[in-house]
Amino acid sequence: MATKRGRHKGTNTAPGSVALSVGQGMLIGERRQHVLKLVDRDGRVLVSELSESLGISPITIRKDLDYLEQQGLVQRTHGGALAPHNSTLIDLSLKSKESQQSREKQAIAEAAASLVQEGQCILLDSGTTTTAVARALRRFRHLTIVTNAMNIAAELSDTDFDIIVVGGNLRKNSLSLVGPLAEDALRQIQADILFLGVDGFDVKTGVMTPSLLEARANRVMVAASRRVIPVFDSTKFERRSLALIIPPSGVHTVITDKNAPKDQVDALRAAGIEVILA
Repeated sequence: MATKRGRHKGTNTAPGSVALSVGQGMLIGERRQHVLKLVDRDGRVLVSELSESLGISPITIRKDLDYLEQQGLVQRTHGGALAPHNSTLIDLSLKSKESQQSREKQAIAEAAASLVQEGQCILLDSGTTTTAVARALRRFRHLTIVTNAMNIAAELSDTDFDIIVVGGNLRKNSLSLVGPLAEDALRQIQADILFLGVDGFDVKTGVMTPSLLEARANRVMVAASRRVIPVFDSTKFERRSLALIIPPSGVHTVITDKNAPKDQVDALRAAGIEVILA
C-alpha cells in the first residue's frame, strides 16, 4: 500500500491514467516560442536537454529547430542551435525600451503626426515609438484614437480626443491587450491611419514581433485601416523575430530615422513603399 501512495504522490493524475509532460501540453507555436526564449537567454539550446525538459522526442525537437532556422530565428549546429546575430527574440518591457534611440523616436513621432489631419480616426499599436506618436498627436483638438495599449490611453486621457480602448488579455511587458476580445473589437473599427510598432523589419519578409498573440491583433489592425504605417528606428532593419505581422506588400508608408541603411530604403522605394526619413 505504501508503494501505491508513493507512486501517485505529487501528481494530479488518477490511478491508471498517463500524465502529460510539459511539452506535450503545449501548442506547437508555444513550444517554439519557449525554445526561442531559451536561445535568447542562454545563447544556445541542446536537443538532448530540450527533449528531457519538455518530454518531447529528439526528432520533434530537431524538426522545431529546423523550422526556426528556416525562419532565420536560430542557427542550427550539431546537437542543438545558436542565436543568430540578426534576431530579435526577447519580448522586452516598455520600461527597458524607453531610453533606447529616444531622440530618433521623437523625430519619427513628429513626422508621423504631420501625416494626420484633424478629425481622423487613428489606430495606435503598443510600443515606445507609438507612445511617442501619441504624445505628438496632442497638438490636435479633435481625433478619435483607437488603441490596444493601456499606457497610450492613459497618456491621452486628459485630452478632448474620443479614446477607444479594446478589451482582451493584458500583456504585461507591452501593456497591450490581445486575444479574441481585442480582435473582435478591432474588427468593428474603420481607421484612417494605423501607426504600427515594430520589433523587426526585413525588406523581404516584412514586419515582425516576438509575440504570436500580438501579431494576430496587429493583423486585424491592418485589415481595419486605410493606411498602414510602421514606425520604427533604424536599428530594427534586418532584424527578425518570431511572428510575422504582414509582408512588405501590406505596408503603405514607413517612417524611420535618417540612419536607415540606404540599401534597405532603396529596396522599399523600389517596391512602391513610401519611406520618410525623420
